[in-house]
Amino acid sequence: MAAARPRGTATGAPAVTTLVIIPAFNEAEAIAHVIGDVRNHCAHDIVVIDDGSADDTAARAAAVGARVLRHPCNLGIGAAVQSGYLYALRNGYDFVVRQDGDGQHDPSYIPALVSILERGESDIVVGSRFLAREGFQSTLVRRLGIVILSVVSSLIGTRTTDPTSGYWALNRRAFAVLATSHPDDYPETEALFIAAAAGCRTSEIPVVMRERETGRSSIGALYSGFYMVKVILALLIGHVRPFGKR
Repeated sequence: MAAARPRGTATGAPAVTTLVIIPAFNEAEAIAHVIGDVRNHCAHDIVVIDDGSADDTAARAAAVGARVLRHPCNLGIGAAVQSGYLYALRNGYDFVVRQDGDGQHDPSYIPALVSILERGESDIVVGSRFLAREGFQSTLVRRLGIVILSVVSSLIGTRTTDPTSGYWALNRRAFAVLATSHPDDYPETEALFIAAAAGCRTSEIPVVMRERETGRSSIGALYSGFYMVKVILALLIGHVRPFGKR
């Protein structure tokens, strides 16, 4: 694992630092452009978590100067994101932004996401595609699932308009919680619940999502239905089981 670069101000005081984590699986065609796009909008450090890709995602990310963490096999998006949180925790970062590797997340929103954390208004800021009602709004099946998950989430105190959005910014308090306790595949809704149960505050800003640049989503219509049932059950079980007993 590469060491984080030394950070500090001219007076020697530690600077507030942000890490952009990019989980990626078989995103060789898009990853270099995504990294370049992030750099066009912020000067934060970037780490790509290559989740056992069969293509040259890792090599292309490294070729454009990103730090790369590699899983030896595909562990799923939850494990990839958790690896990013662990890296941020061990290297002393204050904030983390999660940016998908397929080009759907517009990095021009990164400054707005981070500014809310800097002001201490939230521990987690979610970029919601359903507040702006513009851009790519996901498939009909996934939108239906999101509506149902939103209702369930509100009943257990984690109300968000876009509970499956992966476009997040987190402060150290929040990613420290999720670095040690994080759900598996497509984990966003469950992660919000875990963070809320630990006392983290969540807010949202409107963002415009893009369609993925290349490839196709690993969530098909059949899996979307399975995922919705799985998450609802996990949320309900978590609601009746104290966080400390997980």
